[in-house]
Amino acid sequence: MKLTCLSSGSGYQFPPCHILEDVCGFRILLDCPLDLSALSVFSPVPPDNDFVSDGKASYNSARDCFAKEQEIQKRQKIETPLHAKDLIHDELWYKTVKNLHLWDPSSIDVVLISSVMGMLGLPFLTRAEGFSAKIYVTDAAARLARLMMEDLIAMNMEYQYFYGPRESGGPHWMRWEELELLRPELKKVVVGKDGTELGGWLPLYSSADVMDCMRKVQTLKYAETACYNGTLVLQPFSSGSEIGSCNWTIDGPKRNITWLSCSIFASAHAMNFDYGALRGRDLVLYSDKQFLPLMDEVQSNDASSTIPSNDLSSLSRCCSADKDDWKKLTESLLSTDEILEKEKMDFICSCILQSVQAGGSVVIPYNRLGILLQLLEMIPVLLESLAADVPIYVISSMAAELLAFTNVIPEWASKPRQEKAYLFGLSIPSSKFELHFEVSKVSSSFWMFLQMFSGEPMFSHVDFVNKRKLHVFSAIHSPELLTTWQEPCIIFAPHWSLRLGPVVHLLRRWSGDENSLLILEDGVDPDIALLPFKPLEMKVLQCSFLPERRLPKVDCMLKLLQPKILVLPDDLKEKLDFSNPSLDSFSVLYYTEGETLSLPSSPEGTLDLEIASVLAERFAWQNLGRQDVMYTRLEGELVMEQGKFRLLPGITSADSHPSKNKEMKSDAG
Repeated sequence: MKLTCLSSGSGYQFPPCHILEDVCGFRILLDCPLDLSALSVFSPVPPDNDFVSDGKASYNSARDCFAKEQEIQKRQKIETPLHAKDLIHDELWYKTVKNLHLWDPSSIDVVLISSVMGMLGLPFLTRAEGFSAKIYVTDAAARLARLMMEDLIAMNMEYQYFYGPRESGGPHWMRWEELELLRPELKKVVVGKDGTELGGWLPLYSSADVMDCMRKVQTLKYAETACYNGTLVLQPFSSGSEIGSCNWTIDGPKRNITWLSCSIFASAHAMNFDYGALRGRDLVLYSDKQFLPLMDEVQSNDASSTIPSNDLSSLSRCCSADKDDWKKLTESLLSTDEILEKEKMDFICSCILQSVQAGGSVVIPYNRLGILLQLLEMIPVLLESLAADVPIYVISSMAAELLAFTNVIPEWASKPRQEKAYLFGLSIPSSKFELHFEVSKVSSSFWMFLQMFSGEPMFSHVDFVNKRKLHVFSAIHSPELLTTWQEPCIIFAPHWSLRLGPVVHLLRRWSGDENSLLILEDGVDPDIALLPFKPLEMKVLQCSFLPERRLPKVDCMLKLLQPKILVLPDDLKEKLDFSNPSLDSFSVLYYTEGETLSLPSSPEGTLDLEIASVLAERFAWQNLGRQDVMYTRLEGELVMEQGKFRLLPGITSADSHPSKNKEMKSDAG
């Protein structure tokens, strides 16, 4: 078996992408994301107002002037600060996974998706000629990904209108003479470090491509089993990072594999990390690299400054304990995640409150559904406690459908959310419901459902919308928004790249207000992303919304899983110490981006065989000459079902000649 890391990714927005080869003879693609952070090399709107005064003709002439200025500066080797004029002024193109376009789509047998972000590049692949792979994703992730892709298409359409028809022969900025004029910071994003990533840029897919992609997807619930070709048994288990996100298990007749993506032990909105089914596997592929920046920070500073000493000591004791105390270990990991997530949300809310009290507005380009839902619960309560009359707006073409969807998915939510939606063990008086049918005709299962369902929303934004504390609009130019507009305000809007959607217009409005606040998530370079909005006076808060993953917690998680073979990104080679006696029970391999790693083959003689009971009754054991070895002869049909070898009763010679059978019966009669 071989592993090729096509892309190591760059956090939640751009998860890693891998290909597993020769898994029982099949090729499996793990995730198919888009690098939306690369959109920062484009200019969303002309940097100066005079660009739009004469329409596109004026814009084209101005662009030519910029190119001439850049060429002169390059020849004279003049070093100037990066300016908005240096960005690419053209229709947006999207960067797919590096080197994925070099693989034959028809050679891929299975595609596994771990999260919403890991699915955004899938329509590019499903529309490729020859693609026929089976795609597996959780039901919630598929629905959310469809909404996000449709929203991306709607936002991209606005800029197609501005820049006009697509140029024949490809965009001007992809020509080598134009690439040579790009500033080094931008050129690195466009072509990559080694100059091989230019072929991964494509214009965005269409709504028809998305619909065709969704028709080819098979959705699963957590722990639901899917069998591919009778050989591979696939199961998704909750990763805790987001609603619908998962880790995958791949079971075959020779080996069982776990693909461990971004995972959080305790989440305030999504179902917790389900680690039970992942323990004791033959091979674990660990691709979560979102904690690496924090690891660097911890190693360069005193660890006690970033994590309470009592948490560190308790986690370390769990890892070094002579006896496995799984309960204590899990509780330590869960409690730490819960505390860190709550502290981050409280800090963000305090910054928002300071801005609105100073008369400034707040812009939050959202990406994670869970963060959006949590802030929509916390901020209105905080404003109400301070008697602050500040409206909250959510502006997106898919906002209404997205928020409605979140209250009909209790099975994907965290346990406290589920308990809010269902009243387990409690009886609800029948007077609470208006039944317009005969009670005698209601099935017992449906009546039980009525008794269990509380009717209360899992997330509080429904109540805030009804109380008109939260306003949802499909577009920034909506007439309803203009009639209810009030400043200061708090706005949630896409897109976090700052190149698409309502956030572009909002930043141009408030960029000069020193009391206003922009909240950015890690994953985008602020120096490049904010160029079109400079000079910038508004405050910018950039942070990671994920609970911080620390080295002791990673060690403990690996101790909890106890795989036989662990495959890690090479970035962790110098950061994790496997000299700990509790971690030496498994072998460790490291993979590198762009390279193929050969994985050890499974040990010989480990195949399991299920024998039909009819055949087992025919056992006639004989001694082989040694006291500890016996054998028996069996005749049957060896088949592969549900990832296991099975020996079934074979077709007898009589059964194989039905005509002769018939003749014999007639003669006997």
